[in-house]
Amino acid sequence: MNSLFEQVRQLRLWRPLDIQFARMLAAPDEIALMLACACLSADAGAGHVCLPLMRLSPDRLFDGRYPELARRAWRLAGEPSLEDWRRILLDSAAVSDGSRPTPLVLDNQRLYLQRMWQNECRVADFFNAIRPVVLEDEAAVGQVLQRFFPTAEGVPDWQKVAAAVAVSHPVCLISGGPGTGKTTTVAKILASLVVLGEGRRMRIQLAAPTGKAAARLSESLGDALETLGLDQEQKRLFPPEAVTLHRLLGAQPNSQRLRYHRGNPLHVDVLVVDEASMVDLPMMANLIAALPAQAKVIFLGDRCQLASVEAGAVLGDICYFAENGYSAARNEQLARLTGCVLPPCNDGTGPATGDSLCLLRKSYRFDDRSGIGRLANAVNAGDAAGSLALLHGGQDADVRYAPVRDGDDYRRLLTGVVEGYRDYLSRVKAGESPEIILKAFNQFRLLCALREGPFGITGLNSRIEQALALAGLIHPPADSLAKGYAGRPVMIVRNAPSLGLYNGDIGIMLTDESSELRVYFSLPDGRPKPVPLSRLPEHETAFAMTVHKSQGSEFDHTALALPNQLLPVLTRELLYTAITRARRCLSLYANDDVLSYAIATPTLRRSGLIDRLRKGMGG
Repeated sequence: MNSLFEQVRQLRLWRPLDIQFARMLAAPDEIALMLACACLSADAGAGHVCLPLMRLSPDRLFDGRYPELARRAWRLAGEPSLEDWRRILLDSAAVSDGSRPTPLVLDNQRLYLQRMWQNECRVADFFNAIRPVVLEDEAAVGQVLQRFFPTAEGVPDWQKVAAAVAVSHPVCLISGGPGTGKTTTVAKILASLVVLGEGRRMRIQLAAPTGKAAARLSESLGDALETLGLDQEQKRLFPPEAVTLHRLLGAQPNSQRLRYHRGNPLHVDVLVVDEASMVDLPMMANLIAALPAQAKVIFLGDRCQLASVEAGAVLGDICYFAENGYSAARNEQLARLTGCVLPPCNDGTGPATGDSLCLLRKSYRFDDRSGIGRLANAVNAGDAAGSLALLHGGQDADVRYAPVRDGDDYRRLLTGVVEGYRDYLSRVKAGESPEIILKAFNQFRLLCALREGPFGITGLNSRIEQALALAGLIHPPADSLAKGYAGRPVMIVRNAPSLGLYNGDIGIMLTDESSELRVYFSLPDGRPKPVPLSRLPEHETAFAMTVHKSQGSEFDHTALALPNQLLPVLTRELLYTAITRARRCLSLYANDDVLSYAIATPTLRRSGLIDRLRKGMGG
């Protein structure tokens, strides 16, 4: 077994941690148990919530990539069948069906780490709970909704439907692509709740998974609320800024402990969580555990975006049922509240959570003539041929496709990036204000899929710096250890709550009035915040950033550089997320084979959440 472990480790199918975990839970002669434990640990490291037992068959082991190795491992385990696996696992003291505390849980032919199983059950129970939807005065609700969504009766206004769902239900999930008006909709929902509250004290809290997403929510929601005609007393009910989920729950440094939990719930009446696709399963479980019984919670996100970096794809799993339609009673109520004619209701077989979902279907940013919008839709639909036809057609002014096949193409990529950053760097040289420079920097951004290599952020940032220096746009110091120079963009990679800086925040190095270098970050209200280099937390150059880090951001001109080889990280969701970061222009540096592969490779996060929700009938 040791030689097998070593071979699998060298192929990077398992980490040393996975092997050590297996040896900790299984005796040397329990080879089958050892194999299952290592596979579960490896899957957990890849973001999966559980290991379906069918994945331990010889044709699926190691994702079918190494059939001979998989068959050898299966033979060493005793060639177990699906039923054999169930018996072997439950015979172990390390595994139970959840009725007693054990490191692992086997439930419905899926093997879980104990904590992940508890998290999944908690999340499923929360969204499966049947909550009576009773409104004291439907007419008053309808009037308020009509005030903020003045639409004629008939064809559904999905923003208005989403507002009706949120106002009338304690739990609401709103999913929509870019430009569908999620922030505008939630601003009107909050305004509706405040008006319906008739001056009652209402504790509203806004949160997001990252500091950057929280800042963007604060800014966009603040702008939207100013247009809704609320008086000063009503405006005072809104919080001045959004916070990160970690800060909301009172995360303790270097600890798993949270200040707020089931025994000490949050002091909140209405909670809005933006960028919910980035919320992993453990965080979602912690969040709902900390919600007081009377609180209303509204989740916003795009179910088609990249899932969370950590385990699970909670928003995507829950929104799996969004196309089912509402129950008959819910359908009738929403029609009364909105005056909209809704699609036919479901047949009563949908889960209870279906009555708290709404998809925003109309993009106000991308119309039928938008190349960005049409490309995003084609990618989202898994249509590789249609996507490539759009790119090669060259008829969309807002989409530029530059195939990358050789060194000359790579140099053209660097030239394009130099031009993209020329405007903000010219403003740095002219000594314009930090506020103007930060705004100019955010007009263009280069995204990539990897961290290492010539197409990763490390290689690209180095080459971009060289190209910008050759163009005379930046002047890096001759000493390679001295990284400071005017115009250098940096991304924070470690949270520093005392400074109000969080992982993913981006600032620009600029000289102040004393000719000292400082890094200027943009506050939620748009004002620049200077931080001395001596106090700057761990950071890295940010001319190029990963698609994952770009979630929650948008840029007028987005460039995407993909590697010229097929890699598992290249998925449909990654490509869709990158495309939809672009407001007005998208430059795509890739090749046809890589794009076809990515479009044909949806992200799969193995979990049992959909099945648990499916069992929660009602609504």
